Amino acid sequence: MPIHDWTRVDAGIFHDFHLEWISTIKRALNQGLLPPEYYALAEQVAGGLHPDVLSLERSPEAGGDGPSSVSSPSGAIALAAAPPRVRFTATSESEAYTRKRRRIAIRHASGDHVVAIVEIVSPGNKGSRHTLRSFVEKSIELLDAGIHLLVLDLFPPGPRDPQGIHGAIWSEMIDGHFSLPPEKPLTLVSYSAGSSKRAFIEPTSVGDELPRMPLFLEPEFYVDVPLDASYQSAFDAVPRRWRDELAPPP
Repeated sequence: MPIHDWTRVDAGIFHDFHLEWISTIKRALNQGLLPPEYYALAEQVAGGLHPDVLSLERSPEAGGDGPSSVSSPSGAIALAAAPPRVRFTATSESEAYTRKRRRIAIRHASGDHVVAIVEIVSPGNKGSRHTLRSFVEKSIELLDAGIHLLVLDLFPPGPRDPQGIHGAIWSEMIDGHFSLPPEKPLTLVSYSAGSSKRAFIEPTSVGDELPRMPLFLEPEFYVDVPLDASYQSAFDAVPRRWRDELAPPP
């Protein structure tokens, strides 16, 4: 299904869709996408990191770079064997609706530790300098804690994030610069939170179909998330009044 222009409706309509999309992605992950030792939960976003995220146990083999878990999750894809098919990659060697939104936390069954987060960007995340800064800082906080991150941003860049959400996050992590292709202003980005932070970026645009995106469970292993199928399922639950409003011009 082609991506819709969500700037044509108010934030409350996207918030309704956001909740449904979170649910459909969570369902897909729990119904066979995740290896059996992992599970996904939709969680309310609160200020700062949740206590069980802050107190993650570290694996001695991981050198303190992430939560304790198996080295090669059964059913996950090895990064070295099948790199994600995205347009860009980057590596760092350096160490109101917004408050109501939900995200998906991926946990490992041994101790129920959070190993990854799926975030869907809402208009509120870019609504002010403070809210954007908060989103960026929490994203970096998660990565520094060894928690992998998949960020889905279906809103075009604004004055506070001229190179999209990844540009805002990455510029705080390294001194380099990321430039979005002007014809692809929306951003899908997956971060691997090992000792070297790696970003797998797929720019997209209104009218494009959503590709699969990697969700890392370990720095070198990921599962492919079928974004298009989950997006279509969530959009089918949007009231017809607003589906008609979002329909592309004839």
